[in-house]
Amino acid sequence: MAFVITSPCKTEKAGECVEVCPVDCIEEGKDMFYIEPDICIDCGACEAVCPVEAIYMEDEVPEEENEYISLNRLFFENR
Repeated sequence: MAFVITSPCKTEKAGECVEVCPVDCIEEGKDMFYIEPDICIDCGACEAVCPVEAIYMEDEVPEEENEYISLNRLFFENR
């Protein structure tokens, strides 16, 4: 289980998450950042520093943000 970045990132895209990630699993996309689920070690460092609270554990993503789980996976499948 990995962390997922959700819609608040689209309006903020601050980048603190990238700076604190110990395994460099966060990549910048056109509109927002994405977390590589196969590399994420579930440390939670990114979640703690997100200024817009856009980052959740996959099983804790709010229902209205569930589409971001598949969008995150698609980002890494389509590179």
